[in-house]
Amino acid sequence: MRDLDRREFLKYSADVAGRAVAGFAALNATMLYPSGRLRRKHRPIAGQGDGGYGKLRKAGPELALPEGFSYHVFGVEGLFMSDGYPTPGRHDGMCAFPLPNGNIRLLRNHEVENNPAPDAAIGDPAVAYDPGAGGGVTALDIDPATRELIRDFVVLNGTWRNCSGGPTPWGSWLSCEEGFFGPETGFADYHGYVFEVPATRETCEWTEPLIGMGRFVHEAVAVDPPSGIIYQTEDFLDIRRSAGFERGGFYRFLPNKPYRDGEIGDLRAGGRLQMLGVRNQPRYDTATRQVAGRTMPVRWIDIEEPNPLGGPDDHSAVFDEGFSRGGARFTRLEGCWYDDGRVYFVATDGGDEELGQVWQFRATGPDDGELTLIFESRNRRVLKKPDNVCVSPNGVIVMCEDADERRQYIRGLTQDGKIFDIASSEMNHLELAGVTFSPDSQTMFCNTLGDRDRKRPGMTFAIWGPWERGAV
Repeated sequence: MRDLDRREFLKYSADVAGRAVAGFAALNATMLYPSGRLRRKHRPIAGQGDGGYGKLRKAGPELALPEGFSYHVFGVEGLFMSDGYPTPGRHDGMCAFPLPNGNIRLLRNHEVENNPAPDAAIGDPAVAYDPGAGGGVTALDIDPATRELIRDFVVLNGTWRNCSGGPTPWGSWLSCEEGFFGPETGFADYHGYVFEVPATRETCEWTEPLIGMGRFVHEAVAVDPPSGIIYQTEDFLDIRRSAGFERGGFYRFLPNKPYRDGEIGDLRAGGRLQMLGVRNQPRYDTATRQVAGRTMPVRWIDIEEPNPLGGPDDHSAVFDEGFSRGGARFTRLEGCWYDDGRVYFVATDGGDEELGQVWQFRATGPDDGELTLIFESRNRRVLKKPDNVCVSPNGVIVMCEDADERRQYIRGLTQDGKIFDIASSEMNHLELAGVTFSPDSQTMFCNTLGDRDRKRPGMTFAIWGPWERGAV
């Protein structure tokens, strides 16, 4: 990346961090109502004037939004992109970056899972990591004034089930494979890695997997700018669903050549992978019986074999090693985001009612930190199964639900622990994902994964309106 580009990205990262000065310390007082009933006195809902935007209204065939908000659609599955390839489906994790020319660059994951096939790659097979794998990342250039698509193209291909990921402070996207397959199942190479895509990449290029970050069922990542440490979530759910094997770990990667003080490191140089454990409580289970606001000291456990090369039956090898040595168990970890010295991540099926938990990690030293539950849902009308997350320009945690309901929601969590609706899908049972905000904070972008069985294509949305009326 040229120096000019680097300065633009670093300035953007600093501006975003500075807008959320309070973190979520106030959520230590969050009250979890003791039953599934919504008691009016303790109802954790933010209405208009209290951070929320009011009732959602149908804004078009695809979305319902608060009054005064609008949207439009682009990047639709199956339509040909600027590079001549059809837009792949299963639109998932995404982030927005500023380009030096003033445009917005969206980098968008495609959670395509497929059996090995010689023609599976979504772009040029000559530069595919594995030509038999159908996942990857596409780039979309957006005019910030009109919010119209300028061009789109493949930037990473030959990967498998690119679910979520996360942005880096140095202007790249870390795309995560949510799978664990390899040559024993017919693929040309191993899968279960993180791949780095520079936000300014202009063509599809072969990309080396970041082996040091571990081979496991990756979900999302978040980078701590001062230290260069990268935090990671793990989601087992879809690997052994029939066995009810819904667990995962929370990890950190300490690069040998980290980003620090504005200098770009090299994640390919390897590093140390560690799993979070709760101090003095080995193999702690966070799934149930948790108390909002209680802070637990943590420790970090080295993973001696971050790159196990077995087949699907060994997909839990990294977790099993860390857990056997005292690591903590979470229930289906999904989205993860860094903001103002804290990392927020969600356990989609966590909690006594299995409706979702929101966790906060804060480092208190090089090897010390605190883990705090800041919200747990007890009623599906409040929050059901949060998945992709980001933090808004004003410090609200914004969450996409993966609830398998007729209407899927994007919801916000205020710093005083209240939930409010931002958007919902008007298309039956279609999951919203990839929520992110433009560099100027005026536009929220998100995706719907799509559903081929229901003949509903994946697509991307730009949403705008009077954000100043609420907490976002």
